[in-house]
Amino acid sequence: MAVPPSEREPTDGPLSSPPAPRCPGTAAAQGSAGASHGQTWTVNSVPEVPLVTASTLSPKGAAYPKGLRKLLFGNALHLFSCAWAKACFRFREPRSDLAYALEAEKGGPRAILMAVQAYIIKHLLFDRSTEHTHLERLCRVGRREQGQALAAALADMLWAAGGAGRATVCLVTTAVHVVPSGDYKADNFTERIQLFEFSEKAAAQEFTFDHINCFKGEGSHGVILFLYSLLFSRTLQRVQDDLDCTETPLLKSSFGNITCTQALLSLLLTGRASPRQLEEGPEPGPGSEGVEVWRQRRGPVGCLRWGWAPAERQVCRGLRTPQLPIWLCSVGERHGVLFGTDSQLLSDWKRERLFQLYWYGGQREQSRTARLTIDTHSHHWEEDPCEDPSSPGKRRPALEMAIRTKWAGATVSWNGTDPFF
Repeated sequence: MAVPPSEREPTDGPLSSPPAPRCPGTAAAQGSAGASHGQTWTVNSVPEVPLVTASTLSPKGAAYPKGLRKLLFGNALHLFSCAWAKACFRFREPRSDLAYALEAEKGGPRAILMAVQAYIIKHLLFDRSTEHTHLERLCRVGRREQGQALAAALADMLWAAGGAGRATVCLVTTAVHVVPSGDYKADNFTERIQLFEFSEKAAAQEFTFDHINCFKGEGSHGVILFLYSLLFSRTLQRVQDDLDCTETPLLKSSFGNITCTQALLSLLLTGRASPRQLEEGPEPGPGSEGVEVWRQRRGPVGCLRWGWAPAERQVCRGLRTPQLPIWLCSVGERHGVLFGTDSQLLSDWKRERLFQLYWYGGQREQSRTARLTIDTHSHHWEEDPCEDPSSPGKRRPALEMAIRTKWAGATVSWNGTDPFF
């Protein structure tokens, strides 16, 4: 009988019982490729034999590395940058004010890290049983609980991408499974991934926890490994179908900085790589079938956006009003998580008059969770209705503007914290 994840520690390395090299290897640049074209990595071995029931799949043929690259970059010659190669799921200090929080450097990987962060908060605040209340649930988290929360978050997202019927976890092995040729540039990583497919979410979560250091260990390339897992859980063909058979890649590169597109954000939050999942549709009328469709589209985690162009602020109603008060906030190319501790906040309008929300932006300089008081019954009618709220005289912190896309006219108090983001 498999031991429950809550009663054992994660392993560092292979699934086979004999001692073997640790799963997270040391990343080393090989060759002279610049940051805009990525680099070749050296990575140690990972699992060969699973301890839990899973379909072990070797990606067949030489087409899958090219398929991954084309979906991500639009061509098979582009490699991940150094920032992406070193990105992994690394927590802040256990049993501290930010024990629940992932470290997120500036750059493209932050969007994925903060999306996973939203699901970590979901697990710690609303999914598990504990005697602690409110923010104590997040602060009194030990190292093992951090790993459990990360495994639960990754499994949640992979299961959603698999249509709630399957999940695929990618790990990297010592063996090279494919040797692509032609218009493909090898990175000594993608060619060695092994797929483990699960038909039960609990088994996927258990497997992920057992090998959580393959995602959070130094040199593990954990963010890329999770991204690959997400794509294979959805399947490459379905991702392409989500994109309406266009050639639009999931990542965009500008001056060496690789960032996530709206389609990839949609895959992270909804399980489908369709940017239309984020867009605002027509408002459903009372009693219409659209109301039921909207309710079905509500996931556990939502999204709020802000930008100076109106199109950068549009988010569908289902993501503005998720099942739980947790939002991935996207302001330009910056991302963070806004969340509340009241699970009934979005189901009882009376609770939305005056309430608390909390903010974590991933910045290393943030040492405490920021507490914001939201007042939706403030005297916003006293403002000049003719003045654009984004005009120089009315500019407010971008996070406040994102909040007001959900609660129009609300005032935000930072409770002594200097406004940022």
